[in-house]
Amino acid sequence: MEGNEKKTEQGQASQSSRIQVIKGHILYSKDKDTIQIHENSYVLVEDGRVVNIYKTLPGEYVHCPVTDYQNKLIAPGFVDLHLHAPQFSQRGLGMDMTLMDWLNTYTFPHEGKFRDSTHAEKIYEKFTDSLLQHGTLNAAIFGTIHLESTKILMDICLRKNIGGYIGKVNMDRNCPDFLRETTQESIQETEAFILEYKDNYRMKPIISPRFAPTSTVGLLDGLGKLAIKYNIPIQSHLDENTGEIEFVRECFPDISSYAGVYDKFGLFGQAPTLMAHCVHLTDTEAKLLIENSVYAVHCPDSNANLTSGIMPVRKWLDMGMNIGLGTDIGAGHLVSIAKTIVRSIQLSKINSIYHKNEKALTLEEAYYLGTKSGGRFFDSKVGSLEKGYYFDALIIDDESLGDTDIPIIDRLQRFLYCGDDRNIVDRYFSGNLLT
Repeated sequence: MEGNEKKTEQGQASQSSRIQVIKGHILYSKDKDTIQIHENSYVLVEDGRVVNIYKTLPGEYVHCPVTDYQNKLIAPGFVDLHLHAPQFSQRGLGMDMTLMDWLNTYTFPHEGKFRDSTHAEKIYEKFTDSLLQHGTLNAAIFGTIHLESTKILMDICLRKNIGGYIGKVNMDRNCPDFLRETTQESIQETEAFILEYKDNYRMKPIISPRFAPTSTVGLLDGLGKLAIKYNIPIQSHLDENTGEIEFVRECFPDISSYAGVYDKFGLFGQAPTLMAHCVHLTDTEAKLLIENSVYAVHCPDSNANLTSGIMPVRKWLDMGMNIGLGTDIGAGHLVSIAKTIVRSIQLSKINSIYHKNEKALTLEEAYYLGTKSGGRFFDSKVGSLEKGYYFDALIIDDESLGDTDIPIIDRLQRFLYCGDDRNIVDRYFSGNLLT
């Protein structure tokens, strides 16, 4: 791609550790209200982590090689807290349906194909390539019920340097026979997956009951015990769709709320927990999320595509809830957190029309959700370029988008709205340049 030139000045680096010096316009979320910008500055990286950012390079580093990206932006890699790897091949299909019909018509048949390891390898290679292409370097990912196919997904992510979590999905009822596990095999295979991969570098297992209605009481109880036993995080779905909520009531008539089902079985903050959607939370459920430090994952595209509604992000933020963003492919049609950031702002503006006390998200807030806030869920420092964070970074060349003689914050906003993967010219993971 034109404009991908970078200048490297040769020098002598320290022999005791791996030191990198990278120069450009460096930016990251300091907090939800502030995007920190360092124009024409140097980021010093040692052994894959940010040491500091300097306007002028200190004397002890002046002889180190400098990778100079000149007028390009250096930003954190995106963080996707909710997406389904097997649904990569069904994006854009069934978008005139609501959740339950869409699952039965498209999703379950597609996921059934992953009993074939060859099919899994083919789709997961494309999926992971697309993640990196769009700048997602850390993600919480659902596989399928199939242990071998989920191991293939894990191995591909490890090989390609993608961080985060991957879950073998659990379902032992209310699903087609070709996707139904026995309770015992679901628990046993989940434990086997945990034991094989729990000590991985930066991509680890996560417990993943699909959603409450597809799990028996015995399965939920067993998964909760595994989460506590191995301190393994948890991901699932919560209050996405009104029909789904009614389904939960039918399946668990003795439990007062959807959130309460997960909480009863140790799957709601007893270990770090992600709950996707949270469109229709009651105030009681919202307070339980906050008390248990559960993350709500906003998936604006899928919520719109399946007519689920609009998450009241402003309301949950103001209550102090932890929130990140998810593309939720394949109900979400784009593998791009950049566009998810934009859609979050757009839908919050629509929501603010009907809820006057809920202001629309700002650029700063939405960018924070797609980077640093989402990154806080992981057991390593990702989603920012502050001291101590992994240097998981994107190099953005926005020359093709128009005049670059404008404020850096405006260039970032224009990239999010108007740019695409072609503007991401380099990607770093733990300081390693990905090729």
